[in-house]
Amino acid sequence: MDRTSRFNSSCLIGRRSRLSAIPPCVVSAPSSRYVHRDELSLHDSQDRIMTHFSLPDDLAIRGKNSGTIIMLVLDGLGGLPHPDTGRTELESARTPNFDALASRSSLGMLMPVGHGVTPGSGPGHLALFGYDPIESMIGRGVLSALGVGLALEPGDVAARLNLANVDVDGLVTDRRAGRPTDEDGRRVIGKVKGAIKAPDGVEVTLVHEKEHRAVLVMRGAGLGAQVGDTDPQRTGLPPVPAKARHPDSERTAEIVRDLLEQTRGILSDEPVANAFLARGFAQYVRYPTFEERYGLRAVAVAKYPMYRGVASLVGMSVDGVPTSNEQTVALL
Repeated sequence: MDRTSRFNSSCLIGRRSRLSAIPPCVVSAPSSRYVHRDELSLHDSQDRIMTHFSLPDDLAIRGKNSGTIIMLVLDGLGGLPHPDTGRTELESARTPNFDALASRSSLGMLMPVGHGVTPGSGPGHLALFGYDPIESMIGRGVLSALGVGLALEPGDVAARLNLANVDVDGLVTDRRAGRPTDEDGRRVIGKVKGAIKAPDGVEVTLVHEKEHRAVLVMRGAGLGAQVGDTDPQRTGLPPVPAKARHPDSERTAEIVRDLLEQTRGILSDEPVANAFLARGFAQYVRYPTFEERYGLRAVAVAKYPMYRGVASLVGMSVDGVPTSNEQTVALL
């Protein structure tokens, strides 16, 4: 692949189903005609926007014979002009392979959400997969939980956790606990799992994700996900107490406060990673699967857990966990 500067990650999506002929292009125009961005006014409804961009359905040419579509997503590859050069990374990079592909392909542009909206990776991928990212809004806690392979049930509440360092005055000094190695992160999470006590009627699951990151899942009756983050977003401040944003989530907030307080005691002898910061609370609901919507079976290959979480959310099979670009290609 051409050398380009600074892109976050790559995700290969393999499509397998009842296809007869695949158009000879790597980037497909997402509808029967090109839609210029000026044609869509600021007052266009989200339904109209997503009607124009039903990408997976337009890629599929159904027939009796099998075929394969590969959707390659280079998330984060785009950028803004550099102040010194006035050019983006892609404009500055030498890209003979991209140029060769583009010269013999159909090209198009997609507005995944709306004018002036730069979506995060989760909503952006949902839009690429043909799901309205507004209607199908989902919090990062659920995506992270699915990404580490947890089997969620409707009503489960998930949150992302950061290991952090809190000093004797109760102030956050490092929101990522010095970015521990995966081995040390797993050790600390295991220490908490072995000692923490769940409240009656609630099942608590803790799973290490990567480095300082972990996932919390709560399962039980009467839980809601309208809980504010406890991460103060900068050092020198105390963790924010978990507060319910809706009466239905009062019990969840109380449970989270108790779990985080227990964690401080369990990790009191740890020199660096001695606290959790919780964010991205979300409640799992079942989504229509990709196959149900488009009649296509899908397999996803991705390194980062969040991408695997999006794929799992829409019923794609997640085929292995690559640790390098070479393994990604081999798995596909």
